[in-house]
Amino acid sequence: MKILLSLLVASAVLVNIAAAPAATSKPLKIFLLAGQSNMQGHAKVSTFEHIGMDPVTAPMLAEMLGADGKPKVCERVWISSIGCAEAEQTGKLTAGFGASQNGPKIGPEFTFGLYMQKFTDAPILIIKTSWGGKSLNTDFRPPSAGPYVFNKTQLATFQKQGKDVAAIKAAKEKETGVYYRLMIEHVKNVLADLKRVVPDYDPAQGYELAGCAWFQGWNDLVDSGTYPNCDKAGGYDAYSVAMAHFIRDVRRDLNTPKLPFVIGVLGVGGPTADYGPDQQRYKATHQNFRDAMAAPARLPEFKGNVATVLAEKYWDRELTAAKAKENEIKQRAKKLATEGKLKPAEEKAALEKLRATGLTERERLVLEKGVSNQEFHYLGSAKILGGVGKGLAEAMLTMMKAPPGR
Repeated sequence: MKILLSLLVASAVLVNIAAAPAATSKPLKIFLLAGQSNMQGHAKVSTFEHIGMDPVTAPMLAEMLGADGKPKVCERVWISSIGCAEAEQTGKLTAGFGASQNGPKIGPEFTFGLYMQKFTDAPILIIKTSWGGKSLNTDFRPPSAGPYVFNKTQLATFQKQGKDVAAIKAAKEKETGVYYRLMIEHVKNVLADLKRVVPDYDPAQGYELAGCAWFQGWNDLVDSGTYPNCDKAGGYDAYSVAMAHFIRDVRRDLNTPKLPFVIGVLGVGGPTADYGPDQQRYKATHQNFRDAMAAPARLPEFKGNVATVLAEKYWDRELTAAKAKENEIKQRAKKLATEGKLKPAEEKAALEKLRATGLTERERLVLEKGVSNQEFHYLGSAKILGGVGKGLAEAMLTMMKAPPGR
């Protein structure tokens, strides 16, 4: 009996030993996600239902939800995120790692992790550093880009306004690169104690910095002081230069010379070719900026290890059209209220009546289910930001699969 018991115990131990490496033998793959408010993500979970209303994106919703119909919890993907809330957020990836205000929300991280988990059977860690309202020209300015230099137009404007130019320069110097340094510092802190974020991590399995995704742009797009010729070809060339420095510096500071890097190109409003009459005044500026964001990927030094994802591909035209009609209706209601001197309750009733007759049932439904924020936050649409996250993961995978040296 003792011999039999010993054999059973030994067998069990051997089975456990044989099974254990499946979960821990592969190095932990670590992906860095960085940017401003749209990397944070302002898509409320309440907009998930809208994803399933389109047959094209319904399969993505199936990936996002568990068997219980709630947002899926990834068993092999962990996350450490700073900037979305007052304190660092850690845990297994699920919905709720977007911007914390009026949440739960998602950014690109949710679908990025979901699809990356499908692409690889290795454990995954996402380190996300994102802060709203930040520029590349100042806040994320990489060290090798040098100090921010005010142009002649800016300096002349300051002098004309009677401002203290020396004080402005000193303040700008203090602000420059702050969030770049915070990003690198946080990544290094996480790497120094991976078990804090990934409890099952075994140092024997090791880790691999597998890629970085950047999704930013709005603050540079609208900064006409830094980019005074933004409506002309080449008006955003300085952004391209800073972006190239950013890639080089991240690789240098993290000692990963060929770290795959994906640039999520700003796509608010969708393709500029589809811009309507009210958007034409922005068309050249928006396209110039998108071209500048994408430009570093064409540099010879970045061939095969820097890619772009056009966020415009995931913009929802149906939402845009419905939103435009709703805005027209609101303007009409406001005009009626002004001309008829309506009280607030009367104006609200007039608006609802106009919406009932001016919007189709489908339009009312997609607006109710699909929008949770402003246009510059991709309408707070999980369908749009979910698509962006999926696109970033797919582009990353393509580079990871490419033969070395390509």
